Amino acid sequence: MPDTQRRAPTIAQIAREVGVSVPTVSKVLNGRADVAAATRDRVERALERHSYRRRRSGIPPAGTGLIDLVFHRLGSTWSLEIIRGVEDAAAAARTSVILSELGGEHRPPRTWLETTLARPPLGVLLVASQLTDAQQRRLVSRSVPFVVIDTDGEPPADVPTVGSDNWNGGLAATRHLVELGHRRIAAVSGPSDMLCSRARIDGYRSALESAGIPYAPALVRAGNFYVEAGYDAAHQLLRHHDRPTAIFAGSDMQAIGVVRAAHDLGFRVPGGLSVVGYDDLPIARWTTPALTTVRQPLTEMAALATRMLLGLAAGAPPDVSRVNLATELVVRESTAPPP
Repeated sequence: MPDTQRRAPTIAQIAREVGVSVPTVSKVLNGRADVAAATRDRVERALERHSYRRRRSGIPPAGTGLIDLVFHRLGSTWSLEIIRGVEDAAAAARTSVILSELGGEHRPPRTWLETTLARPPLGVLLVASQLTDAQQRRLVSRSVPFVVIDTDGEPPADVPTVGSDNWNGGLAATRHLVELGHRRIAAVSGPSDMLCSRARIDGYRSALESAGIPYAPALVRAGNFYVEAGYDAAHQLLRHHDRPTAIFAGSDMQAIGVVRAAHDLGFRVPGGLSVVGYDDLPIARWTTPALTTVRQPLTEMAALATRMLLGLAAGAPPDVSRVNLATELVVRESTAPPP
């Protein structure tokens, strides 16, 4: 029979095909935890084969449902900017937000999925993290949409993602230092397993090579986007006999750590060392000196991702599934020509 005439299978038909009871299929569809993993997998695969989707009852009324906002790690001002963007967009739709934190991991554990499906939420926003294929299938089977903000890696083509132009941000930061006359420019990146970190360093490297400056791996340190990482990396770099005259930090928090290390070692910023950050967090304009940085539109990214998620929950897929917002160099007081 042509696909257009084929009727969707019932739960009973799925149960007979897999060799389980109807209540077992119902438990899988409702996210219940009391189903053996092997049985759940067989049922999920059957549901996927038949493109079975739990039907929604139309557009959720305003004020109902929750958005599950999932961070791989909380605790920085960067996180607060994301939360603010999500809250603003959710409040406009009279929808509430709950927070989940993965303890630094980039893949949610099974316990998170079971807890999430027990609610279930209107949708899931993942920040710097992704779902496994099996987790995606389970959310899809429950008609729970998901969107990724600032992905940690290359997401599947069909996963809606909102990020920013990290490569161009690294390029602009480094090109600014080159134009000031710096030739020995170091970088403190974020975690090497995150796509945004690698993209910023790729932009940094491209700016150097375009200016005829050889890329020196010894001048690049991997950090974790937090103050302590910038402080420790700057201590290593500035104690070197052929120290850099400028440092591009992969986050504002790391840049603050760099500035503190320079102060402790007796280097004035920017007179003895120029520093560029990344993100343009509110604190960047209040540091001493005020921080030159790359503005990443975090609240806009979060708000756009939230609106995409709400649209998916209402049955309206986004026109574009992969969005990268522009970054912008903001020049303040922490950069100057080399001494």
